[in-house]
Amino acid sequence: MGRKLPADQAEAELPRSSKKDKKSKKDKKRKLAAEAEAAAAAAVEEVAKSSKKKKRAEDGTVGGGGGGEVENGPEKAVAVTGKGSEDPKYAPLQSFSAAELPSQVLDCCKEFARPSPIQAHAWPFLLDGRDFIGIAATGSGKTIAFGVPALMHIRKKVGGKAGKKAVPQCLVLSPTRELAQQIADVLSEAGTPCGTNSVCLYGGTSKGPQIAALKSGVDIVIGTPGRMKDLIEMGVCHLNEVSFVVLDEADRMLDLGFEPEVRAILSQTSSVRQMVMFSATWPLAVHKLAQEFMDPNPIKVVIGSEDLAANHDVMQIVEVLDDRSRDSRLVALLDKYHKAQRVLVFVLYKKEAARVETMLQRRGWKAVSVHGDKAQHDRTKALSLFKEGKCPLMIATDVASRGLDIPDVEVVINYSYPLTTEDYVHRIGRTGRAGKKGVAHTFFTQENKGLAGELVNVLREAGQVVPPALMKFGTHVKKKESKLYGSHYKEITADAPKSTKITFGDSDED
Repeated sequence: MGRKLPADQAEAELPRSSKKDKKSKKDKKRKLAAEAEAAAAAAVEEVAKSSKKKKRAEDGTVGGGGGGEVENGPEKAVAVTGKGSEDPKYAPLQSFSAAELPSQVLDCCKEFARPSPIQAHAWPFLLDGRDFIGIAATGSGKTIAFGVPALMHIRKKVGGKAGKKAVPQCLVLSPTRELAQQIADVLSEAGTPCGTNSVCLYGGTSKGPQIAALKSGVDIVIGTPGRMKDLIEMGVCHLNEVSFVVLDEADRMLDLGFEPEVRAILSQTSSVRQMVMFSATWPLAVHKLAQEFMDPNPIKVVIGSEDLAANHDVMQIVEVLDDRSRDSRLVALLDKYHKAQRVLVFVLYKKEAARVETMLQRRGWKAVSVHGDKAQHDRTKALSLFKEGKCPLMIATDVASRGLDIPDVEVVINYSYPLTTEDYVHRIGRTGRAGKKGVAHTFFTQENKGLAGELVNVLREAGQVVPPALMKFGTHVKKKESKLYGSHYKEITADAPKSTKITFGDSDED
């Protein structure tokens, strides 16, 4: 029998090739870590430069006398289609005053120098009563894009009927509670000078105050599909007078399985209505919903592209690592990034959010979290602390990835890669908003390899560095599956020719 060698002697007597393999693996790990460190350092420097530039702009030393106006960066392509879209009366607005609206209605725009692209193109059509589809990235000013036309719609419809109890004239549907609250805050502030009242209906909180607000009379109802359907069935939410309907983040609403609720709610509104849809992408399910509930020839405005694309103002850093090393890597990144800056950490599951929050708090970090297992009051409080900068570190699931306007989020860290690349694009869209620069640092593991091809495409489209370790997973893009038929189906495009009925003569009579 062979004798057992001491550990140090056994190491010394290993074959040379084995020693070389071990050394090369260690060198490779060190190289990857060094590359990630260098990328993180560059990102921190980029964010610091952006912060300095922002401060100089606020001091009036940058920006060409624009009064602190935020630069929009490179102009994005704008595609406008629909019946009569080329009419000169629909020319995009160059200024807010060009819309010739009452001062009370424009009061909400006084802090901005000029309309954003989606506002400039949407207002002429919406103010003329056209059904409208807007495809634009998050953070592009969509709430004001439909909010101001909604206020004008109510003013024209209600007219001088003073003293009469208000009934809902406008409906806004949103996929998440937080986004619904944000829209409600914007529309409530915008509607105050006009004497317009609104209510926000969402789950996770008492129905009592929401029912009381509805009974007292409101002009605008904002809410999530589930709670709104409940209140309609209870007989306290009446939408029969609603003639201006907005579906915000329509693609996400259908992704979350709200299609039956959306259809049921829309069926309760006035048959003569103006329909508005805003979406970041334009999948087939959203197109079918538009075909069913909108005018046959709606106006469609696409800012940028309908295809999946990330915000080019965000520096994307993707780091391929082992699942077990994520905690230590997250702490290392926070040491680099979290210098009086807002950092938003995304995780995939509710329990994971609670675990990461506890782990960071034990290591001395002050952090809050937003996820589905938290009571709505606690979710609202956590979001408020993060927005105000009192606790500039937040861990969140994808409930915070869509539409939320959190100012000055300099860094997004994807602790867990999302289930879809669409969610990845929306997550990193929480930074780099309104022309500012941002950083998105993403952990990518072996479990996520099926999405590597799509991520590579997103990185390349935005002109970002594609790490060699990511390329090793391959660049194949998995075909999207139908919810009904799996992957064995042929997707019919929206512009496919309609089927025709062929009638054959009865051969028995010949």
